[in-house]
Amino acid sequence: MKKTFNLTHPKIKYPRMVEAVKNEVRKYIKRERRKELPEGTDFWDFDCRFGDTEAEAKEVHLAEIDDCITDAERRSLTLFYVEILAKEGIRAKKPKPGEEPPEPPEPVEPLTPVIPKLKTFGDD
Repeated sequence: MKKTFNLTHPKIKYPRMVEAVKNEVRKYIKRERRKELPEGTDFWDFDCRFGDTEAEAKEVHLAEIDDCITDAERRSLTLFYVEILAKEGIRAKKPKPGEEPPEPPEPVEPLTPVIPKLKTFGDD
């Protein structure tokens, strides 16, 4: 999805237009995630860009898209650009129980000081 959203309409109020844009973005993400995964991939990942115009668009994380739209609403923008492109994602595997685990960190010295035993009267 590469789209410049216009938030002006003669009959629909501004807050409803913003909510409609958020809903359209969420629907697109859900639709893309429902598509069948290609062989050898684990999940759908997304490359996202957001900006006032296409030329000013910066890369953002998928989870930040909603916040960016809310920020655009606070700044009372009449239009903004959103780009969401689906790509194949592969998860990094955790080591299995039979495999060699990563080396543990070096031991840390105890925080409490060791108190030496005091000699009592008559002890040598």
